[in-house]
Amino acid sequence: MTTAHTEEALKALMLLSLDGDEAAYRRLLAALRVLLVGYYSRRMAAATRADMEDLVQETLLALHSRRSTYDRERPFTAWFFSIARYKLVDHHRGRGRRRLVETELDDEIESDFSEDRLTARMDVERLLDGLPLRQQQLIREVKLQGSSVADAASRTGQSESAVKVSIHRALKVLGERLRGTS
Repeated sequence: MTTAHTEEALKALMLLSLDGDEAAYRRLLAALRVLLVGYYSRRMAAATRADMEDLVQETLLALHSRRSTYDRERPFTAWFFSIARYKLVDHHRGRGRRRLVETELDDEIESDFSEDRLTARMDVERLLDGLPLRQQQLIREVKLQGSSVADAASRTGQSESAVKVSIHRALKVLGERLRGTS
């Protein structure tokens, strides 16, 4: 996967394009075209090249017409692939097919994007938002990215014990939130 197709890179291009950067918008559309071809190829095995290209164009046009509705605080790929999924459903309905192809995002998209993974990431980010910034960073670094407590302690200038206590307290608060007791 190229770096141009990561959530962070695509979101950055989208934000730049919303702020009027035409070059960023062209790069975004080029990257999305590649992702859409792969996305639709896996879901439309019997489609002609023309059908596939039409669907890619329709999706990019839908992105263009709806881009002002994008919430800058949310993951871009989840928003974009929901548009792609609806376009695929519309395509199948337009062809008069009674049985629609399963269009959920269970399959990996460019090996980094799946609806479940993005939804989980959004949920985790919402949970972390209420924590103090230092605890958010430690949870991300140690629990989500897999860094060691020693590395986190070294990076933050805290003792390993302080990092462990901070993470423990943050996890306790998160657990209480999940149980609805906080």
